[in-house]
Amino acid sequence: MTDAEPTSTADHSGQGQLSLGTAAARNLASTTKTPPQMASISPRWLSRMLPWVDTTSGSYRVNRRLTYTFGDGRLTFANTGDQVRVLPPELRELPSLRDLGDDAALSALAERFAQRHYAPGEVITTAGEPAEEVVLLAHGKVNTFAKGQYDGETSLEVLADGQYLGDQVLAGAEQTWPVTAKALTPCIALTLSRQDLAELTDRSETLRTHLEHVRSAPKPAHNKHGEAAMQLASGHDGEPDLPATFADYDLNPREYELSVAQTILRVHTRVADLYDEPMDQLEQQLRLTVEELREQQEHELVNNREFGLLHNADLRQRIQTTTGPPVPGDLDELLSRRRKTEFFLAHPRTIAAFGRECTRLGVYPDSLDVHGTRVTAWRGVPLLPCNKIPITDRGTSSILALRTGEEHQGVVGLHQTGIPDEYAPSLNVRFMGINDKAVTSYLVSAYYSAAVLTPDALGVLENVEIAR
Repeated sequence: MTDAEPTSTADHSGQGQLSLGTAAARNLASTTKTPPQMASISPRWLSRMLPWVDTTSGSYRVNRRLTYTFGDGRLTFANTGDQVRVLPPELRELPSLRDLGDDAALSALAERFAQRHYAPGEVITTAGEPAEEVVLLAHGKVNTFAKGQYDGETSLEVLADGQYLGDQVLAGAEQTWPVTAKALTPCIALTLSRQDLAELTDRSETLRTHLEHVRSAPKPAHNKHGEAAMQLASGHDGEPDLPATFADYDLNPREYELSVAQTILRVHTRVADLYDEPMDQLEQQLRLTVEELREQQEHELVNNREFGLLHNADLRQRIQTTTGPPVPGDLDELLSRRRKTEFFLAHPRTIAAFGRECTRLGVYPDSLDVHGTRVTAWRGVPLLPCNKIPITDRGTSSILALRTGEEHQGVVGLHQTGIPDEYAPSLNVRFMGINDKAVTSYLVSAYYSAAVLTPDALGVLENVEIAR
């Protein structure tokens, strides 16, 4: 018989586990943990860049020089199917009709406007030709031109929904069109001819009397910003009589009240008592809740209809893009409207669209370090991302330009520090008690607002195409 082959001690096939597995070992190990993470936290550049002014009694009054209002607002339209009409009370946005109190006369005027459609490139008014109608732009974008110094055309301003041409026709002036208006996009306009206006004034004594008063009343002296003028003398010699003057104040200054974002945080006492190591459960719950409130706060600073920046920009500081996408010239126009623009604010997709246009034109924007972060800049002004600026269903958004601080008559954030149970500036956490289910409740409140001290502190580039 032959001897049997020796068995190899290295072959363990078919044998059981020889050492402790990692799954079981974890029962005796401490786990390294992170604090709870939150995907919705954004950089919140607006909140970081705004100077925050401490208010008392929850309100902030902005005193300004007396400013005359000339009907520089925008009109609102309604449509039934493809038929568009102007809302009669909105005609008071026209300077010549601002003080007309007769609703019947306004309704009669609104009914006489005729609807017209213009294709891109079609001329609506021609500079130098007689102005024979009032033109209300219901929908679309229109570029205006004037004759330049060297016989070429100079592009002046882009008009959009709600703006108008020809108010001088209502004032009775026999004038020519000062500008050529050409449709950039398909446009819907409502027009009222001088002849139709004359027929209406013959029928309506109220309208006739009002327009006669408008035509004969002296215009109040004002500067280019609409503020009451101050009489000064300059360039004189000898001993002439110097004019006397004073700065008149607005009798009804605007007051901003602090807004609030609130929630009730609930934590079970058993969780707080037994699971408080290595991280404080209440503290982590509060941290995440405060982050969410601060996100809501920035959303309100941009979008709130009472104090949000998008809705409180002066209408004269709202401009339109020249072609649709944001090109360098549009940002230059935005910069030119104010002194000391400190930063732009735009949705990240809008910033990407601006970058594409710069690449297409062979232009390369700057890059700046802001609070330790590299950001895109234009003309040395940082272009900061803000995902709270909305994007419409049509793929358009807005770009804001801000000058900030009380010392510069700019935009300021408002809050009130030193409130009871303060957890962070202008944010408090108040104990509300424990219910019969052993759940502890805390009221978490954040108080805030924003104020635009002078109209030119804030500008908006509107209808910026980002989807092209």
